[in-house]
Parts: sequence; structure tokens; C-alpha cells
Amino acid sequence: MLQSGDNDAELGNYGIPPIGLGTYRAGGYECFDAVRAALDMGYRHIDTAMAYENEAVVGRAIDCSGLDRDEIFLTTKIKGYPRFLDYDSVVEAATGCLDRLGTSYVDLLLIHWWNSRADMEETFGALAELVDSGCVERIGVSNFSVDQLQRAMDVSAIPIFTNQVEHHPYWRQDEVLSFCQSNDVVLTAYSPLAEGRVVGDDVLTTIGAEYDKTAAQVAIRWLIQQDHVVTIPKTVRPPRLQENFDVFDFTLSEAEMTRIDELEAPFWYRHNREGGLVYRARGVVGPVAERVVPASVLGKFT
Repeated sequence: MLQSGDNDAELGNYGIPPIGLGTYRAGGYECFDAVRAALDMGYRHIDTAMAYENEAVVGRAIDCSGLDRDEIFLTTKIKGYPRFLDYDSVVEAATGCLDRLGTSYVDLLLIHWWNSRADMEETFGALAELVDSGCVERIGVSNFSVDQLQRAMDVSAIPIFTNQVEHHPYWRQDEVLSFCQSNDVVLTAYSPLAEGRVVGDDVLTTIGAEYDKTAAQVAIRWLIQQDHVVTIPKTVRPPRLQENFDVFDFTLSEAEMTRIDELEAPFWYRHNREGGLVYRARGVVGPVAERVVPASVLGKFT
């Protein structure tokens, strides 16, 4: 278990290292090598999940790193399907996570997403039991709205440590972040580089040139300078791992932070991402097309 007093790069201000390694869509030797390389570089925060199907690989990489388990902040997540969220199923799922990871405890256990058919009191009652038993240090949530987070806080006997959500210069979670800051909840930002789309941004590149840093490094620095924010960029390439981690030797000015706050995502990104105009249009056009176009024809375009 990481203890207070470690340096800022390791622990940060909230009891969690400000930069971790995300492992979504990474598996096998690629995932193993990325976790090992990250730990060798100084990362001390690793994020995984049941849904990623790589917990065993992550656990093996940690075991082979030569580091003591208590030097690493390890997060995993329970799937948000109703069948995993009743009291007994939460305990069973958490036990499975620990078995696959090969560890007696995790530093942080999250509910990966919420389903309205589940019972929050049961779910968070089970999480409290896991904390009491010592196999979970902290609990949190992922992809929760402000309303869902408030409900979780209301029913949980254990403080909600974090809400892990997508948050980056092209998709700012201002409402969620404000709520987290007001309630002493850490916002863990996943996809901090908009899945690589910010790396060519002109504003971020211009700001980075002042510090001999890349647009990606500026985006990550912008995140960790925000109150109550940590981030988990994902990559399996060692040069990118190092680049994402080398952000502790410069500080963005208030004016630069504001300039990034005001950054507008490119038109194509805003309208093609989930919830955007094109995304919604496809949702309407798809069912209509299926009704009026023969399946043999439609299949050529899908």
C-alpha cells in the first residue's frame, strides 16, 4: 500500500499517483511488456478491469517487476451488468479479480458502469464489506453521471474515492469535475489524449514548443494541474510510455491552462464521437435503412 510521503510523481496529492498506465485493449505479451516497461520507467499506478480480460497478465507483469506489491497502486473494475452487482456477486467478482491478479488486495476497486436495474444499496454494501475485510483499500466508480455519483455517495458507508471518466481537452467533463472537486472525489481521466487525436493539435503544439514538450505532454500536464484530477494514458510503445510520464519538469501558466480550457474540438471529432450529430443520425438512419433497403443490398455497406 503506497504511503503518504512518497514523491509527487509516485503519489500525488490525493493518495494516488497522478499518472498511471491504462491497459484497455491491451493483452498478451504486448500488455505484459508494457506494464513491465512502465514500472521500470517509474510508473507506480496500473489500471485494469474484468472487462479488459488482461488481469492475469497485469498481475504477472507486476509479480515479475521486482517491486514490492505495496509500491504499486493497482486498480481494477467490476463489470456493470446487473448479474455482477448484487451483494454476493460483487464479492464473488472481486474475489475473481484478486485471483487473476495474483494479489491479496487491490488499492482501488471500481464499479465499471452503472445499470439502473441493479440495487445501489446492495452493490455498495458489498463494496463496504470488501473494504472491511482488507482485500480492497478504496472503492470508486467509473462512467457515473453526477446524479449517479450523488446516489452512490448517499448509500455508501465508505467514501467514494474516484469517478473514472473520459476527460481531455476535446471532451471536458466540467460538471462532473466541479462536483468531484466540491465533494473531495478524485476524477480519474481516461483517454486523456482523445485516443491520440490531440497529438496534432496546433494550440497544444504551440504551447509545448515553449517547454520543449509535445502536444500530448501538454494535454497530460493540463490534466494533472487540475484540482482533484489524475490520469491513465494507455500505450504499449515504450517511447510513448516515457513521453507520457515526462511531464513533471514543467508547469503550465494560468493563461495557458485557460487557453486549453477554451479549446474547441475539431468539427469532425465533436460530431462523430458517441452522442455527436453524426452518431445520432446513424442511430436514426440505420433502423430506417433496414426497413426500406433489402438486406442483401444493405449488407454491402455495413
